Amino acid sequence: MEKPVKVLIVDDSRTMRALIRRSFDQQPEIVVCGEAANPIEARDLIIKDQPDVITLDVEMPGMNGLQFLEKIMRLRPIPVVMVSSLTARGADTAITALQMGAFDCFPKPASVMGGDAFAGLARLVIQAAHSHPDARPPRRSPEPAFHRPKTWGESIGLVAIGASTGGVEALGEVLAGFPEQSPPIIVCQHMPALFTASFASSLDRKIPALSIGEARDREVLTPGVVRIAPGGDRHTVVERCEGGYATRLVKSPPVNGHCPSVDTLFDSVARQAGQNALGIILTGMGRDGAEGLLAMRHAGAQTIAQDKASAVVYGMPRVAAEIGAAARIVPLGQISAAAMTSQIY
Repeated sequence: MEKPVKVLIVDDSRTMRALIRRSFDQQPEIVVCGEAANPIEARDLIIKDQPDVITLDVEMPGMNGLQFLEKIMRLRPIPVVMVSSLTARGADTAITALQMGAFDCFPKPASVMGGDAFAGLARLVIQAAHSHPDARPPRRSPEPAFHRPKTWGESIGLVAIGASTGGVEALGEVLAGFPEQSPPIIVCQHMPALFTASFASSLDRKIPALSIGEARDREVLTPGVVRIAPGGDRHTVVERCEGGYATRLVKSPPVNGHCPSVDTLFDSVARQAGQNALGIILTGMGRDGAEGLLAMRHAGAQTIAQDKASAVVYGMPRVAAEIGAAARIVPLGQISAAAMTSQIY
């Protein structure tokens, strides 16, 4: 029997700490080894108890969560699940935390009432315990110019990318490798409402070659545009239109427990774009996107899955590889180049 996951709860609110502890007390796989009201207390408990995972409030007095996260990642890498309020400010901070290496972000409930206020957090913590932030592959130095394609193949008219846990960093790296005249790109990253808008804005600032924003209903897609499926209660799909392809936001129940769902996006791309499309599935828990990627491959699309060594969580790409949905399995640092050419670097 595996040892239970030792968790340190860091939050300046005593009520929030109690609610988080209550959600963990119901899980035999988790034991709370300590609680801290601020990063100073947390630092001492990390040394004393050596937790497997830390849940960390994004906004605290004194040293804030981001400053503390930076110190953790630099000095003593431990998987960190950030707990963030569902506000625009909280979303911006959460996205920064994910870009800094946090395992994932969990939204604080709007109301603290109820025993299931933090339902789902335990699952994230258990997954985080099996990740290895100190073993993430180092950033690759840029490939020589003669190895990096400058243009896309003419056969690719639409790119669809799916990701979940670990996807914020992975998507940033993949998109940064694409040139200005790229085919339209649609991204489904599992993320709450508000967070996707902050994520899109952050990517748009960091990657000036592409125009990145949240997807809008009936928007005609043009070259150089990247659209992020907005979080909430609508799925993002594509349909053919006079100008090529357009996004549609469709209200329907979650698929594989997610809305928006990668499978829903990929299925629509398979039907509407067929062999003119490319599908990419990146790091993430579960299997969302695997069946949709298979549908794309059956429709004649090119398909790529991230490899195990470079994935923070080898769930979605693993299932895609196992069912034969991925024509190519590629390290994260080479996905951009592989997407633009039939040759695998």
